[in-house]
Amino acid sequence: MQSGLRIHATSQPGLEAHRNPDMVPPVTQNQTTPASDPSLVDLGFLDARIKAIDIAAFLDRVQRHGQGDDYRVAALKKALPELLSDDAGRARRLLESLSDPSEEPIPAATIQGAFGAPNPDTKPTAP
Repeated sequence: MQSGLRIHATSQPGLEAHRNPDMVPPVTQNQTTPASDPSLVDLGFLDARIKAIDIAAFLDRVQRHGQGDDYRVAALKKALPELLSDDAGRARRLLESLSDPSEEPIPAATIQGAFGAPNPDTKPTAP
């Protein structure tokens, strides 16, 4: 018995690779792709647009509720100009700016989870 699920070719060449990053070979920072490759703008612009609008809406809500002084909001605002950089490696630099730079593990976790940005008021404890 056949299932109702059908696998068919997509009308946009290369869309499979966009949906499955494992299908895309690694690209070095200075490598370019041939003109015959699918347009990354066509494949990713709407998704990026949605994310940019979502960030703007988040910042509006935070401001409306008087929570703009939270260190995570400050870290996000400080990281956002990196998106406008013309230098390759924006994602890495943005991630690093929102990551805890400490290399030593803490002795014991006091919470389960993460905060998403390093708290400048929290000093790493010495062993």
